[in-house]
Amino acid sequence: MGTSSRHDATSTAAHALLLLLVLMMLSSSAAADPGFSCGPSSPSRSLPFCDRSLPASRRAADLVSRMTVAEKVSQMGDEAAGVPRLGVPAYKYWSEGLHGLAFWGHGLRFDGAVRGVTSFPQVLLTAASFDEGLWFRIGQAIGREARALYNLGQAEGLTIWSPNVNIFRDPRWGRGQETPGEDPATAGKYAVAFVRGIQGSSPAGGAAPAPLQASACCKHATAYDLEDWNGVQRYNFDARVTARDLADTFNPPFRSCVVDGGATCVMCAYTGVNGVPACASSDLLTRTFRGEWGLDGYVASDCDAVAIMRDAQRYAPTPEDTVAVALKAGLDLNCGTYTQEHGIAAIRQGKISEKDVDKALTNLFAVRMRLGHFDGDPRGSKPYGGLGAADVCTAEHRSLALEAAQDGIVLLKNDVGILPLDRSAVGSAAVIGHNADNPLVLSGNYFGPACETTTPLKVLQSYVKNVRFLAGCNSAACGFAATGQAAALASSSEYVFLFMGLSQDQEKEGLDRTSLLLPGKQQSLITAVASAAKRPVILVLLTGGPVDITFAQSNPKIGAILWAGYPGQAGGLAIARVLFGDHNPSGRLPVTWYPEDFTKVPMTDMRMRADPATGYPGRSYRFYTGKTVYKFGYGLSYSKFSHQLVTGGKNPAPNTSLLAGLPAASTDTASYYHVDDIGDDGCEKLKFPAEVEVENHGPMDGKHSVLMFLRWPNATDGRPSSQLIGFRSQHLKAGEKASVRIDVSPCEHFSRAREDGKMVIDRGSHFLMVGKDEWEISFEA
Repeated sequence: MGTSSRHDATSTAAHALLLLLVLMMLSSSAAADPGFSCGPSSPSRSLPFCDRSLPASRRAADLVSRMTVAEKVSQMGDEAAGVPRLGVPAYKYWSEGLHGLAFWGHGLRFDGAVRGVTSFPQVLLTAASFDEGLWFRIGQAIGREARALYNLGQAEGLTIWSPNVNIFRDPRWGRGQETPGEDPATAGKYAVAFVRGIQGSSPAGGAAPAPLQASACCKHATAYDLEDWNGVQRYNFDARVTARDLADTFNPPFRSCVVDGGATCVMCAYTGVNGVPACASSDLLTRTFRGEWGLDGYVASDCDAVAIMRDAQRYAPTPEDTVAVALKAGLDLNCGTYTQEHGIAAIRQGKISEKDVDKALTNLFAVRMRLGHFDGDPRGSKPYGGLGAADVCTAEHRSLALEAAQDGIVLLKNDVGILPLDRSAVGSAAVIGHNADNPLVLSGNYFGPACETTTPLKVLQSYVKNVRFLAGCNSAACGFAATGQAAALASSSEYVFLFMGLSQDQEKEGLDRTSLLLPGKQQSLITAVASAAKRPVILVLLTGGPVDITFAQSNPKIGAILWAGYPGQAGGLAIARVLFGDHNPSGRLPVTWYPEDFTKVPMTDMRMRADPATGYPGRSYRFYTGKTVYKFGYGLSYSKFSHQLVTGGKNPAPNTSLLAGLPAASTDTASYYHVDDIGDDGCEKLKFPAEVEVENHGPMDGKHSVLMFLRWPNATDGRPSSQLIGFRSQHLKAGEKASVRIDVSPCEHFSRAREDGKMVIDRGSHFLMVGKDEWEISFEA
């Protein structure tokens, strides 16, 4: 979720944390009862909205019909007032669970029986595992801990405004760390897995559980990926986006989130899209979310987005008009107080009707009904009533945080085979770098109080007897570097570990980067230390977004490079386990790493596709035509893996005879079938399995992520150069073979977007690719 300028623009994460801790110490730690309605003593227990046998929407409509206008308007902000005469408790919609329950928001407290929660890696690192099962289990754990806090009276809401599935379009974006990366297929699969986990569904989907474990919200729709660049801020930026880019890049993750994940909320962004603020777009909120995707839930605004439509974007002439345009577009909840402040006047002036308000509130209360908050005391009901303090920071959740961190770490360089290290052979080590002993940097943003945190330095001190530490830089900005001291320390140690990278002072909500290079004097410090060291050094990068480390790639004195993202509470141990071979690295980059030269491209240019006529290089592995530092999907292992597509036999090609009789449209350069003409039934029949045989040639056991791409015979007419269509993560012992299956849906995976946003499947050849292995599939009726 975005917080507006009220919350985030000038404070660092450290300052925010300090303030929150102070507020926690000042608050009462007395346990409270969870908020609920329709208990034995409720004044409304015999009314229809307390009847559990009725559908949630009908119960919600009954409740709304019993409220006065003033009571209704009081419900339209993220802090909804109670209605005592109906037995309705106050409720706080805004809670965060991006990679663990967080301080941000108003709905959670950490001042009672639970004072720490499991802190998983920041999302971009978790995405690097390319493991949907892992993503599901993380969502499940976060939802479970949220429900436990609710039962303990430490949560005044169970509507979690996560995940962030915006596309990481530009490497400078301060919030790219929160996302699953640049690829729409990956972001969509992440959304589905995480939402199913947090809401309590099964990994395979199916009907949503009753009650929901918690409510998930996919944010921030759509085409939002800029904070503050060259004087342009997210509050006043109007993203000019083609229908094609909306159809095949920006919208697919949100569609997956709603259609396949069953998310009960979508959040609209601050930014405008083609002249209309996202939260005022009926095309987006009503026609797309509800009409095309069938959203069964509510639409929330980013915080203060409605006020910003008036104050910064000047989209409507008065506050009342602004409230009206948002509500009529399909917005149900305004994060903030603007709608609550101006809603009554908007009704009195005839800008909105009471029916407009009823519609929004019915959507909101239906989700609260589905959470079980109108079924009596939740502590006495199944399946979540027994959750409490013992279900937070469990051994299972702590182990999961470690698994996520070590499965996400990407080995970028190991040219001289310096890794893995032999623990018994490392007599002394120098640990250099500002990120080696900073517990705060492990969390990224949107974090809560971790139940335990161990820095890389502390773990390395348990692996190696003689460890000497020097921060080297005074901060990630590295305006001052103790280069001479660092070089001297390196020259007198057997091994050197450098923990460099970024922090929330360079990249965060409200702050985009201006450079892709390591800040300040970091590069010169690393180079000097490497030159002075006895043997090649090991560089560990803790960053959210990508950095241009071309200098380190080509330096033979830098023997190994790891990208460890912001790895969460178990990050220190995860890094050490990879360095010393207790874990075989398997992470693969979910974003392209661009050279510094890419910063010449304006962040405000939303085009995904390259334009050779103007020199515009395009964006992401699908369309970028320039040089890269590291490619999307790159990642090394301590083992050698091979994979081969299995064709024929168990892997039949799709039955394209189903297309017989369908009209094939033609242009000067292509002939294709419209996906809409094939229809849902036809698309279902075209699906087929693709089997890949993968082998671990050793010498270590380990996981391997099989990434399957599609390529067309050419990249003309706006086609991507290649496109990820599926992936599977498989653990293999050394010497073991296994077959993995990836289900292929041609209507989804083989289609491309025309300029008007319509999806079509080209006639002729398509090529499935796994590594260098290809399987040609022809689409002819």
